Amino acid sequence: MSHPWMPVSPCGDGCLTPEATRVGAVRRALRLTGAALVVTAGLLLVPVLAIPPCRDRVVRGVFRGLLAALGIRLVVHGELDGSGRGALVVSNHISFADILGLNATRPMRALAKREIASWPVLGTLASRAGTVFLDRERLSALPAAVDALATALRSGALITVNPEGTTWCGSASGRFRPALFQAAIDAGVPVRPVAVRYLAGGRETTRPAFIGPESLIASLRRTVAIPDLTLELTVCPEIAPGRAGDRRELAALADAAVASALGTVTVAGAALRPRGGRPAPVPEPDDGAGASTPSTATAEPAPMPEETAGRSATAPVSREPVSRERVSSTAVPRAAVRHRP
Repeated sequence: MSHPWMPVSPCGDGCLTPEATRVGAVRRALRLTGAALVVTAGLLLVPVLAIPPCRDRVVRGVFRGLLAALGIRLVVHGELDGSGRGALVVSNHISFADILGLNATRPMRALAKREIASWPVLGTLASRAGTVFLDRERLSALPAAVDALATALRSGALITVNPEGTTWCGSASGRFRPALFQAAIDAGVPVRPVAVRYLAGGRETTRPAFIGPESLIASLRRTVAIPDLTLELTVCPEIAPGRAGDRRELAALADAAVASALGTVTVAGAALRPRGGRPAPVPEPDDGAGASTPSTATAEPAPMPEETAGRSATAPVSREPVSRERVSSTAVPRAAVRHRP
């Protein structure tokens, strides 16, 4: 961790749903081979991305092909349509497959960690697709990234970011951090929250999650072994420009929308999220790392100086990790969960 405000999550192997059944070795190999062929075809079609009328069709086809090859069924509730105007699309972050599902639904640009640009094949595709890269280890790079997002949003682009700043298992989720929401405020565009969930055989599963220090290959191999895997996206009502007074309130509104769609409650140490209401404000660092990365557990750091300016000297500062837990999950003791009325 290069600075105290680097986003982290406590998720690890212990968060994974027990493996009930497993796809055979031959079928797993076929899925991986099929995905490699789709990625190769996508590379060959890169020149077509320069032709606007064809771009969305090609990108959507490549990502749908990847999901099909990996054995992932996509189910979308609601419409994710930019209607020719810019919008900041925000979602909880579980797996590498999240971005596949979002782009298979509606091709869009993304904010990603800088390291992805150097990945073989995928880095090239991400760069050609107009991805904005963020150096998460340098807080000084954040204002430039927010400005780049705002410029793209003003041009009418849909841009997807992950405000949690890292991947979680899906049974628990991190609080949305406010900094990246400033781009939507500066550009005067709406925010479109999207709730992400994975199901195996009709039951929620955490096995596709990209967690801990594991590699992309390890997560990919575990994902292709899951039979009857479904990626479910729920598009929440958009948050119109001007509805929130500042980026912190805007982040809280988006956070509450996703939590409501997923049926989550907050864990002790976080703000109570009553049904149909806004969560109470909880002091938290306003870093804006919205690009995915595997992470390890650590305590929530103290707020950044800009967030403590003007705050009463006696105001309490929460230093506990903040997360959400699913109502159906048994990972958290019953006494630790504050249920919504």
